[in-house]
Amino acid sequence: MKNIQCKNYNIYINDWSNFKSFVTEMDPTTIFILVDQNTEKYCLLHLLENLDATVQVIRIPAGEQNKNIQTCQHIWTKLLQYGADRHSLLINLGGGVIGDMGGFCAATYMRGIRFIQMPTTLLSQVDASVGGKLGVDLMGFKNMVGLIQDPNAVFIFTEFLSTLPQDQMKSGYAELLKHGLIADKESWSLLSKQDKLDTLDYEILVYESVMIKKTVTEQDPYEKGLRKILNFGHTIGHAVESYWMDSKTPLLHGEAIAIGMVSEAFLSYRIGKISESDLFEIRHSILRLYGHHPKFVKPTEDLIHLMKGDKKNFKGDIRFALLDQVGHACYDIQVESETIEESFLFYKERI
Repeated sequence: MKNIQCKNYNIYINDWSNFKSFVTEMDPTTIFILVDQNTEKYCLLHLLENLDATVQVIRIPAGEQNKNIQTCQHIWTKLLQYGADRHSLLINLGGGVIGDMGGFCAATYMRGIRFIQMPTTLLSQVDASVGGKLGVDLMGFKNMVGLIQDPNAVFIFTEFLSTLPQDQMKSGYAELLKHGLIADKESWSLLSKQDKLDTLDYEILVYESVMIKKTVTEQDPYEKGLRKILNFGHTIGHAVESYWMDSKTPLLHGEAIAIGMVSEAFLSYRIGKISESDLFEIRHSILRLYGHHPKFVKPTEDLIHLMKGDKKNFKGDIRFALLDQVGHACYDIQVESETIEESFLFYKERI
C-alpha cells in the first residue's frame, strides 16, 4: 500500500482498512454514494463490504454526455429528498464524470458538504481524482462550469481496473503517457514501448503518475501558471472530443487526447521547442498504441471555434501547454490558427 500526503487531504492506494476507519472517524450524519450503472454493477458491492454503515445510493446515467447541470439538479434533489445536511458525506464511486460532477455537487450543496473521491477507472485514478478540479460541461464546452475544491480524501483501488474493458484502459493510459512527456522522460520512454497493457503493475504506475500530478498541483493549486502544463494535448484533444461527442462515433477522452498530443507535439516542434526526431518518435509511439484516425481532425473551422472557448485563452488568443523537451513542458504559448491547421495536416499524414 502506497499512500500520498497532500497539503489538505491524503490519497490512499489499495488501503481498505484505512477507508473504513476514515469514514468512521468522520462520523457523518448520513452517507451517500454516487454511482452510474457500471459502478453500481461492478464496484458498489465491494465498497459496501468495506463500509459498516447505512447508506443512500444516488444513481445517474454513465457517459460524458450526462455531465451537465441537469444531472447535477437530479443529484442535488436526491440529497435534499434523502435529508442530507452539512454533516453528510458523499462518496463518488466512478470515473471522471462521477468524480467531477459529484464533487461539484458536494461542494455547492448547502455551500459545501464533505466528499470522498473513489475513482474506478485508470483515467480518473491518475488524473481527475487529484488536484480538486470539479465541474460540468456547458453547451459543448468541456468543464466550463465548476470550481477547485479539495476532497476530504481520495481512495484509489487498482482492483477496480479489472472491471474495465480494454478501450477504457487505453483511454486512461493516455494520461500516463502525458505525465511522462511533460515531467518524466524515463517514464515516457518506458510506457511508450509497452504492448500488453494488462500485464503492467498498476499500483506502481498509478502511484508514480499521481505523484507527478500532486507535485504540480500543489505548486499551483488554482492553475495560474505551472499547473497549465497538465493541459498538454488537451486544447486540441478537448475540441476533438467535444465535437464528436454527440455523433455516432464518439471518442473516449484518452483517444481524443492521443490525437491532441500528436498534434501539439507538432506545435512544439513548429515553434522550435523539440527536435524532429522527438516529434516523429512521439507520433509513432502514440499512433502505434491508439491507431491513426484522420477523420476526427475535421472540420477544421469547427474545431478551432471550440478551441477559442478554451479556459486557458487570453484576449481571444489560443494558448497551449507545449513540450520544450521530452520530459518537460512550458505553458501560455500563443499559436495562430494557421499553425494549428498545420498540426492537423501533420496528424492526418499517412504513416
